Formats: sequence, C-alpha cells, structure tokens
Amino acid sequence: MKPSSWVGVLLALGALGAQQAVFAHHSYAMFDRARQVALVGTVKQFRWSNPHAWMEIYVPNDQGGTDLWGIEMNSPNNLAREGFRSNMVKPGDKVTVVIHPLRSGEKGGSFMSVTLPNGRLMADAPPRTQPAPGSAPSAAPAAGHP
Repeated sequence: MKPSSWVGVLLALGALGAQQAVFAHHSYAMFDRARQVALVGTVKQFRWSNPHAWMEIYVPNDQGGTDLWGIEMNSPNNLAREGFRSNMVKPGDKVTVVIHPLRSGEKGGSFMSVTLPNGRLMADAPPRTQPAPGSAPSAAPAAGHP
C-alpha cells in the first residue's frame, strides 16, 4: 500500500473513533428516565458552557442541612433555542428544578425544567425521534411514562 493510502486509512479510522466517542458521550443510561424528581433549592452556580450547561443547587435535607445537587443540562445552543439566556439563572436564586435522577442514587440528574424566581417555567425540549423510513410518525410518550 502506498504511504498516501495509509493517510486515508488513518483518517477514516480516526473519524470512526471520534464518532464512537460522541455516541458514548450522549448516553442517558446513567439517568432514571422513568422517574422525575422536583428539587426546591437555592442556586450555587450556573455554568453556560459546552458541551453541556450545568446547574448546582443547594437543596434542604431531612437533617436540617443542605445537599448539593448537580444538574446536567443541554448544550447552550439548544437551550438558547428554547429561550434560555446565560444570565437567566444566578447564584442565590430560589428555584424549583425537575430532573431525571441519577440511577446511582447520587445527588444529581438530567435537567427537564426550572421554575425561575419570577415564576417563569423554562423547559428543555423533549427528545425528537425520527420515524423509520416509510413509516408514519407516532406520538412520543409523555416524559416519565414508558
């Protein structure tokens, strides 16, 4: 095989490897998508960054203290399409956040919606599914329902 052919093979293998990493990164297997949990708390931090925005909130616990919850959100680009802005959520804001919790039981989850201090509800777009070629589109089940 000519050296120039090896370059093409290596580029193709690199592209396949990158594609696998992207698919692995976007797995929701760690979240219990059959459950929804509402967290009422105070924002510690809101990070408007790629590949995912993040929110950390302090949530009161049964022992009289607080637990820090980490919430993974969608990308800033996708959130902006839903009307979010980088300055909508600020440290100290009292919010209610609905998540799909982590399966591990750790204090975290996948963002579904937030009720801001002014009462405005902001939600992530539901996943868009593509129908199989040649089939009619079907309605997706409501969040939290199989």
